[in-house]
Amino acid sequence: MRKQERAQIVQQRLDELYPDPFIPLDHGDEFMLLVAVVLSAQCTDKKVNQVTPKLFELAPTPEKMCALGEREILEIIRPLGLAKQKAKSIAKMSKILVDRFDSQVPRTFEELESLPGVGHKTASVVMAQAFRLPAFPVDTHIHRLAQRWGLTNGKNVVQTEKDLKRLFPESDWNKLHLQIIYYGREHCSARGCDGTRCDLCRELYPRRRKPFLHQKA
Repeated sequence: MRKQERAQIVQQRLDELYPDPFIPLDHGDEFMLLVAVVLSAQCTDKKVNQVTPKLFELAPTPEKMCALGEREILEIIRPLGLAKQKAKSIAKMSKILVDRFDSQVPRTFEELESLPGVGHKTASVVMAQAFRLPAFPVDTHIHRLAQRWGLTNGKNVVQTEKDLKRLFPESDWNKLHLQIIYYGREHCSARGCDGTRCDLCRELYPRRRKPFLHQKA
């Protein structure tokens, strides 16, 4: 089976399972989404959604986040991993949004990635989910599944992102990103599937008998 054929099967099966995937991070606008995505680094969305209601109640805008301050931000997000660094990044990021961007979240990759705590993956999520602009955020989980499904030989998320963008229509990137995340959580997790167990892995590679060893990002 060729790579493009596998990609078509993947997209068809994911559309059947998740025709309208929802954004897993609770938020009210693009600023709240940006903050939530920064908080989600090395942390589950469920955990982030537990702390953001209080944070957004007190500081729903960059101005109010600046007024809240790093120390108070830290107290609220302390249950999350890397809380100290995240509090520092969010405080600095909010000040830059106020001072340089008129309190608006910028709509370009270059400007987003200039903000503290915002890398390419975070910027991609904001572009895709907040502004509905074409992007294909790739984290370590999507990287793992793309390798299991024979969609990339990429040794890192940068190459995997390029490969996935070549395989799938640009108009579907935003949805596919979410669909793959949900499938990975529910059917093809790191521990729950080794490349031979879930329905998609078996359909794509019916003759695969040994666990698939992916290259870590």
